[in-house]
Amino acid sequence: MIDARILQRALLVGTALQVAMVLLSHFSPWVREHVLLFGAMMISATAGYLYAMDYGAGFGRGMLGGAIAGGVCGAVGVAATVLLKDAPVEIIALWTAIFAVTGIAGGFWGQVAARMTR
Repeated sequence: MIDARILQRALLVGTALQVAMVLLSHFSPWVREHVLLFGAMMISATAGYLYAMDYGAGFGRGMLGGAIAGGVCGAVGVAATVLLKDAPVEIIALWTAIFAVTGIAGGFWGQVAARMTR
């Protein structure tokens, strides 16, 4: 049901971008205040989009893979934020859920893009 190779690529891209966003926000208070959450949500949505667009096997599967890709790379980003002491540990569950939902949205639009390219 989930293509592990495609998921691994989406996770690699999403995780690298999440870590870059966390490091950028750690050293820039402006980015932390104005960009961090929205930017991290967009990265998770992009990971979901990449998975679903590459997989292209239907909306349910694309959205499921998008949720996994967005949630996992988002969880890594949140964990890095907490480890750098830029956020309290209590946000891990909430932000991971938010990133999984944005991964679902990215998975939906990735499937739309996959259908458009056929």
